[in-house]
Amino acid sequence: MNDMRIVERDVETNDVKIAAKDVQVHYGDTHAIKDVSVDIEDKTVTAFIGPSGCGKSTFLRCINRMNDTIDVCRVTGDIRIDDQDIYDPKVDPVQLRAKVGMVFQKPNPFPKSIYDNVAYGPRIHGLAKNKSDLDDIVERSLRRGAIWEEVKDRLHAPGTGLSGGQQQRLCIARAVATEPEVLLMDEPCSALDPIATAQVEELIDELRENYSVVIVTHSMQQAARVSQKTAFFHLGNLVEYGETGQIFTNPTDPRTESYITGRIG
Repeated sequence: MNDMRIVERDVETNDVKIAAKDVQVHYGDTHAIKDVSVDIEDKTVTAFIGPSGCGKSTFLRCINRMNDTIDVCRVTGDIRIDDQDIYDPKVDPVQLRAKVGMVFQKPNPFPKSIYDNVAYGPRIHGLAKNKSDLDDIVERSLRRGAIWEEVKDRLHAPGTGLSGGQQQRLCIARAVATEPEVLLMDEPCSALDPIATAQVEELIDELRENYSVVIVTHSMQQAARVSQKTAFFHLGNLVEYGETGQIFTNPTDPRTESYITGRIG
């Protein structure tokens, strides 16, 4: 693990965007997340790392209530975004997911045109008054997804016809089109080649100027490159959380050190 490249940055203290307290997740009889409490900052990239099956993706999916779609899943505890309880019965999960965008492991563009992929969310949430508004949102989102220059002349071609890396950037553009405040990414580069991965990582670094970004990654090098804060999960527990540089160079918990040096995982 000597090739770990930590990007030293001036650490800024940002406002807490997502506050989780005593979160438990059960899938039937399986206790998948155990008593997790964490404050995630605004305008920061926070990486969740840990071995397969440790709970990092499960916890990520609590933040936009994706686990609600699983019948046997039960989430307890308190998760707040901007101090609003997102599990309050008055909160509409559809509206929540407009505020909390999600990018999945495999690029999953809709079987629609590039334009319609990005316009879909703004349309259903009524964010555009007219076609001109919608055109502006699509262009702005594709620019934020760092793919505008590549697709501006073929907006009505199918999104599924793009390369894997382009599809993933299209999915990021689609996620930011509803003007979310939080962007969740579940291993967004695992299906991409190294060049596409580098492009997406560069994009993640730019996105944190506007969003709180939370990324699940199985690549510790990626976590070291893109994040300012890192949370290490193991067997459903949040073992350690702190500045990325400190987690990778001077962890306080022996389990974190064992994972980073390759002894567990």
